Amino acid sequence: MSTAGRTTATDGAPQPATLAPLSGPGQQPWNRQRLRSNNEWLLLERLRRHGPLSRAQLARDTGLSKPTVSTALATLELAGLAREAGRFAPERGRTAVLYETDPAAGHVLGLDIGRARLRVAVADLSGCVVARRDLPNRGRSANAVADAVVAAAREAIAEAGLPGTAVAHTVAGTPGVWDERRRSVRLAASLPGWGRPGLFDRIADGLGTTVTVANDANLAAVGEYTYGAGAGSRLFVYLLVGTGLGLGVVKDGELLTGAHGAAGELGLLRLPGCTSTTNTTTNTNTGTGTGTTLEETVSADAVVRTALDLGMRRPLTAEKVFTRARLGEPAAVEAVRQEVDHLGYVLAVVAALLDPDVIVLGGGIGRSADLLLRPLEQALYERSPLRPRLEPSRLGQDAVLLGAVATALEAARPEVFERRTAPVPG
Repeated sequence: MSTAGRTTATDGAPQPATLAPLSGPGQQPWNRQRLRSNNEWLLLERLRRHGPLSRAQLARDTGLSKPTVSTALATLELAGLAREAGRFAPERGRTAVLYETDPAAGHVLGLDIGRARLRVAVADLSGCVVARRDLPNRGRSANAVADAVVAAAREAIAEAGLPGTAVAHTVAGTPGVWDERRRSVRLAASLPGWGRPGLFDRIADGLGTTVTVANDANLAAVGEYTYGAGAGSRLFVYLLVGTGLGLGVVKDGELLTGAHGAAGELGLLRLPGCTSTTNTTTNTNTGTGTGTTLEETVSADAVVRTALDLGMRRPLTAEKVFTRARLGEPAAVEAVRQEVDHLGYVLAVVAALLDPDVIVLGGGIGRSADLLLRPLEQALYERSPLRPRLEPSRLGQDAVLLGAVATALEAARPEVFERRTAPVPG
């Protein structure tokens, strides 16, 4: 069950949610009640994945007897986990009642905390988003950002017409890597002060739910694998290029985070022979010292710096550079060409290390895939004999948010089941 004010992580010792198949409710010594509970969970998952289904179909698919199926369905209906979904009238035989899961049995909260924007979504157990908030990140301190996230989440929960207790689990996506020992995020250079311990406990306390903290690129990979361009791939990479640089890797449906949760932090690599203009001293939060990092070379800020060096004038954003490149402005075209050259190197490294079948380009830079994909393919092929398929993100700016929702659902479904089917004391 959810515990108010608790934060966990998707790397390291607790791992409440991955894309691997769920094992079902918590394991306990065998008894008749546990057997009934396992049967109910089996039917509930079958309905979720393949419903609506009739009693006869459920019995046939699961191998359970029809009386067992009927008893379990009655329990699930009483618990508010399943409901009638209509009737099926075959050409021959009796009309059958169809059953489906009740998505309103519980809800989850997804959070996307970025340097530029804060995004919040409330979803039911089917994954349908029932309320959301999308607002600029105007927090001048880490505490202010945390409080803004809580306020936006409360507004979304209220808009959905739900009490706060209806949220079974919350997943927060953020730059950096969660450190369970320090209970803080490391390596989050794009959010100043974000490495201070206690911030996510502050969010959890403000929301009154369990909060799982995960890297934003990892969640974007989960979102794109679950709902977008990575679906069905054997080894899929999501390359997040925006205010930072990171990648998420999904192999056979399971998110790979590394021994310490830092897999995919490509942006931290310092390039030999280059001097950074923005990072000249060692930073204990980012772990970087002197030297230009890969992130500084390919991020949105890098595109702007290159364009300014080529003579373009402020105010300027990466989006404006790409827009002007589409119009043929020489300086903008050259800035994009240099971005392609740098990203081509990144893609070649990713292809050599992971041999993915698909690489999805996402983040703010990914929104300009129309300009980038063909030149990037050529840049990759010039550097590597490997040929992963390059795809634009299908989820766009919602990839991290939907990945947070998908991850929260994996944890919430068994939590809601346990809570609603638990025997009444006494």
